[in-house]
Amino acid sequence: MKEMYNVSASPHIRSGVTTAEIMRDFTIALIPASAFGVYWFGFAAFVVLLTSVATCVVSEFLYHKIVKRPYRPYECSAVATGLLLGMNLPANVPLWMPILGGIFAIVVVKEMYGGLGQNFMNPALAARCFLLISFATRMTTYGVDTFAASGATNEGLYNFYYGASAVDGITGATPLTALKAGESVNLFDMFFGYTGGVIGETSAIMILIGACYLVYRKVISLRIPVAYIGTFAVFMGLFGGKGFDMEYIAASIIGGGLMMGAFFMATDYVTSPITPMGQIVFGICLGLLTGIFRKFGGSAEGVSYAIIFCNLLVPLIEKVTMPKAFGRGGRAYARK
Repeated sequence: MKEMYNVSASPHIRSGVTTAEIMRDFTIALIPASAFGVYWFGFAAFVVLLTSVATCVVSEFLYHKIVKRPYRPYECSAVATGLLLGMNLPANVPLWMPILGGIFAIVVVKEMYGGLGQNFMNPALAARCFLLISFATRMTTYGVDTFAASGATNEGLYNFYYGASAVDGITGATPLTALKAGESVNLFDMFFGYTGGVIGETSAIMILIGACYLVYRKVISLRIPVAYIGTFAVFMGLFGGKGFDMEYIAASIIGGGLMMGAFFMATDYVTSPITPMGQIVFGICLGLLTGIFRKFGGSAEGVSYAIIFCNLLVPLIEKVTMPKAFGRGGRAYARK
């Protein structure tokens, strides 16, 4: 029995902080990046986010009714999952995609494995990977806000307030695609979010604002994000082909979904290690895998698959890094 691998079901320590409070803080932290996504991509982005959230909430409600399981809407976990999924989608996807993704995230990944706290991978990220594998072309065609792209800020604001979609048939390459092709990118635009991409990943500064809120509220620690980003930076310096070119490394970090993944998806309580050393190991594995996928894989991205794969390693990581009950050499002392 001692060789069995057990998936830990948190929390293990009682706390006055409730699941509802954690999910509320998590949702609040996502607001800056999602709001910027709506501003930059137009009303179409808002519709995608709303559809994703509504689908997750309704799916959770119906599933609980069908299987006669107690339903706790005040926990808001479905809202957080729906918002995170919507932020991982392009603004110009057809609405059946966030609906399909929301059902997959809640029913297949979360509820069929026992509900909140029992899923073995992040539901929103699993749904994104499912959609990316199934509908690769649609998931990698990024609409561009034609008004914002042309510099007409007032017209972009008009679209935001009055509900006209600013996303049309024009598409643009993401900064990561340009980097992989050896092209130059604009760090300023990448940091503030004036680039192509999915709804919630373009603005690094908005992601950092949300991350600072989570750290301030003590919802997450910095072990996983720092280990993840630090390892990835070293990997790109060694194997990126440009040495430790700080501009190239910075562009690789703030481009794509790495920032979003490091602070909002890799730190998921259920699918990340509970041990301090395990969290560091987890972050290192994420950085290595993301670097390998980006540098040697066919896609410019790699965050989603890296996190999903490392989610599966969590039981092994926890087994190896679990602290001994009696400190160093605990087994020897326990025999005496």
